[in-house]
Amino acid sequence: MSDTIRVRFAPSPTGPLHIGGVRTALYNFLFAKKHGGTFVLRIEDTDQNRFVEGAQSYIIEALNWCGIPYDEGPGKEGGYGPYKQSERGHLYKQYAEQLINEGKAYYAFDSAEDLVALRKQYETEGKTFIYNWHNRGQLDNSLSMSADELQSRLDRGEDHVIRFLSPESESLHLKDIVRGDMTIDTSTLDDKVLFKSDGMPTYHLANIVDDHLMEITHVIRGEEWLPSLALHQLLYNAFNWEAPLFAHLPLILKPTGKGKLSKRDGEKMGFPVFPLEWSDPQTKEVSKGFREEGYFPEAVINFLAFLGWNPGTEQELFNINELIDAFDLERVHKAGARFDPEKTNWYNHQYMQFQSNKELAKSFKTSRPELSDVDLTYIKMVVGLIKERATFVNEFWDLSHYFFQAPSSYDQKAVKKAVKDDTADLLEEVAQIIMHTREITVQNLESKVKSWITENNIGFGRVMMPLRLALVGALQGPDVFEIIFMIGKNESIRRIEAAINQEG
Repeated sequence: MSDTIRVRFAPSPTGPLHIGGVRTALYNFLFAKKHGGTFVLRIEDTDQNRFVEGAQSYIIEALNWCGIPYDEGPGKEGGYGPYKQSERGHLYKQYAEQLINEGKAYYAFDSAEDLVALRKQYETEGKTFIYNWHNRGQLDNSLSMSADELQSRLDRGEDHVIRFLSPESESLHLKDIVRGDMTIDTSTLDDKVLFKSDGMPTYHLANIVDDHLMEITHVIRGEEWLPSLALHQLLYNAFNWEAPLFAHLPLILKPTGKGKLSKRDGEKMGFPVFPLEWSDPQTKEVSKGFREEGYFPEAVINFLAFLGWNPGTEQELFNINELIDAFDLERVHKAGARFDPEKTNWYNHQYMQFQSNKELAKSFKTSRPELSDVDLTYIKMVVGLIKERATFVNEFWDLSHYFFQAPSSYDQKAVKKAVKDDTADLLEEVAQIIMHTREITVQNLESKVKSWITENNIGFGRVMMPLRLALVGALQGPDVFEIIFMIGKNESIRRIEAAINQEG
């Protein structure tokens, strides 16, 4: 095994990458980077019936968008390739045959129909059919036939599989970084198929062989693979190979905390469960992606890191380098982690504040045709005033349209609240103050208007609320004097006069 840390993320290209898969990739990435190791991407596409066009490129694009690119994999050769199992087919047969030659695996000729019938028979007897030590001697396999008969059937090209010969009545000791030590009675295990009748290896054989040949030191994968750990350890033992260290990550649960988070949960509750938007090539059904919904990749990575792990401190916001420094597999939880859509939005809001106003302004400008002729510097200043109230860029227009367009109507609840008998006279006075203020700055305007209010013993709300209503059309937005400064003296006076005329 390699002296340096080598981990792998090994998805199957059967569709879009679920955020559970992204989290697995993230934990592998963080672990590798913390220990100066290598993060490998391996595409496990031995099941050609489930292969989906475009899924591999989607996986690669998703990892890159999330900021967790692989070091070795398709297109990034590192001396351990090929990195697609479909291109490694020539490797697996020899290992399956090695196990047969050493008496650790055997040929099985049972037809699919016979096995289905046996399962039904067991069910009627209230039992579960397991193909292993207790019945393999009575089934159609090389354990129950002569060498000549076996050779004759192989020569005739009869359909067959290669099954692993699970040991009987042994105590198998398993270690897992997250789960701790476990002991399994091998009598409860079935003789899994290692090589299929179509000439392709099963996941179990290909996975073990590839991890060994790629010198993977740590296998960090989802909880759903925990039932396979015993077989995988037995295979390492059978080959006399040193097994990697295993860590099985907890499930990501539905927002209710009951059951694994699924695509349907996102569709039902209106949030994405995929990093990027996905269009199914067959059904043409489109699934939401975090990227297209306006999430920042840094926010996605930050909240995913906390779905199953915590640093042991109160800190919640981590950039990728801080995550690398803090990450420790020993602090990964065993229990499932509940996905909280509100918390994901909270993270995005926090990361909104870290974004440069210039980059946000560019995104805002390209998203709204109304802004095509507006100077980017002005949009950048607007963004600086409103982003603290935003979670997504697509909220900017509702928060800032009045910086670009005069109100065409006024919120009626606000009118009832803000407009009194003397409002028109007070607004006229404010318009005069603005008109006669030579140097328009936020401080100048605020000082002059507030001094006038104080000197005349007028309640601040009687002036400031209708002034805001005149400028914005509603009782919302940042500081009123910031708005006046931004839209300018002439536009401010026009809006005040329009509001006075509307009232009249």
